[in-house]
Amino acid sequence: MTTREVEHEITVNAPAAAAYRLLAEVTNWPRIFPPTIHVDQVEKNGAGTEERIRIWATAGGEAKNWTSRRTLDPDALRITFRQEITTPPVAAMGGTWIIEPLGDRDSRIRLLHDYRAIDDDPDGLRWIDEAVDRNSRSELAALKENLELAHAAEDVTFSFTDSVLVQGSAKRAYAFIDEAHLWAERLPHVATVRLTEDSPGLQTLEMDTRAKDGSVHTTKSYRVTFPHHRIAYKQVTLPALMTLHTGLWTFEETPEGTVASSQHTVTLNTANIAKILGPEATVADARAYVHSALSTNSLATLGHAKGYAEQSG
Repeated sequence: MTTREVEHEITVNAPAAAAYRLLAEVTNWPRIFPPTIHVDQVEKNGAGTEERIRIWATAGGEAKNWTSRRTLDPDALRITFRQEITTPPVAAMGGTWIIEPLGDRDSRIRLLHDYRAIDDDPDGLRWIDEAVDRNSRSELAALKENLELAHAAEDVTFSFTDSVLVQGSAKRAYAFIDEAHLWAERLPHVATVRLTEDSPGLQTLEMDTRAKDGSVHTTKSYRVTFPHHRIAYKQVTLPALMTLHTGLWTFEETPEGTVASSQHTVTLNTANIAKILGPEATVADARAYVHSALSTNSLATLGHAKGYAEQSG
């Protein structure tokens, strides 16, 4: 059995404690790390030092998912992880995040990995080598950027939710959102759709949507489905005004009916504000513009899902 051990590191202009907190809050990872699509916290011990998480991420251009156990040590500023359920060609994968203070304002972040390929296959090991190296560099670069911008960029990242009340089942409302391959027929603002599901519950969605001004925009998202309650997604081909867009469709049955919601988290691309909205436009203008555009499409989609669920009973 050949076990490979590799290490990557980066220095960040942020206190070690702040770096640790960002890494410890794993549900934030889709906002921090480009390869991460969605993370679910499956279980956690009472002390909060041991947790089991499921991660969906892209590796080598493909969407993969795995389950890991993490041990959190806030005193040592160390987080160890071990994949519990791996995805071929990975036979075993684990590692450690180590955060080292460099004075009061800077820190070094080290990311250690150890892994094996199934049957010690050399092609599989080469694939893992490349994926780990690419993702580690991407994760550390994104972590550095997000840590250093965290305080200055509070007004650039925001979240909001739109909801409708459906007099129908959560299962039917969920089905409308899940069946995105039919959206071109069902939704006026969708021109074309390409939906693939290479493994159950993990979808790739590419679509062309029409804006209010008649222009057509192409987007690509990875979606993770949890029948019949929620669908999480991360957009990887983005409009010019965004550097990040993640979302969550949820369907909750209540005594009053099914509450169907669309939640968005967005980071604005401030470099494009003047080009898209004009030289006088502010961050607040861009925020309002993006919020309005996303809400318009979300509420239109939720409205059609409502109609579909109520007609279907």
